[in-house]
Amino acid sequence: MGKSYDGLTSELSDWIAAQRMFFVATAPLAADGLINCSPKGMDTFRILDPHAVAYLDLTGSGVETIAHARENGRIVFMFCAFEGPPKIVRLHGRSEVLLPESPEFHTVASRFPAYPGSRAIVRASLIRISDSCGYGVPRYEYAGDRDTLIRWSAAKGPAGLRQYQREKNARSLDDLPGLTPVSD
Repeated sequence: MGKSYDGLTSELSDWIAAQRMFFVATAPLAADGLINCSPKGMDTFRILDPHAVAYLDLTGSGVETIAHARENGRIVFMFCAFEGPPKIVRLHGRSEVLLPESPEFHTVASRFPAYPGSRAIVRASLIRISDSCGYGVPRYEYAGDRDTLIRWSAAKGPAGLRQYQREKNARSLDDLPGLTPVSD
């Protein structure tokens, strides 16, 4: 049923690009640390080459993925077919966080839409690419992206987002360093 791949094929890349949502999972090194799994949507995922991917991380209530990536780099992306034939694809990798003050951020960010609230890019070098059947994944019909996060970010404005990041995104739930936003 399942298969591993040496790199992202054009067929896998096309299938991933057609999915409207994905999940990102990370964990801290501490044995009692909290494992994090976050659903992601909108146009925030890119395949950079057959062995590298990135996603645009938008300001939110937590900073777990960024904190875990900065601590140890372990990451997995999971895509599920909610429409069409059943399938699951997992991309395991070693991640790094690109912050807006880094020149590399702007190079990679040019591949994404300019969303208000963009706070980082998480880029991963893939070490394992696999698929599985997805027979247990239910079918859902796509109704559209939610615009709540974009409207919230736009209403906060740049200064409000920086203040929010200072208050809510500086440390993870396990007290790992998250973001250190640029001062006003």
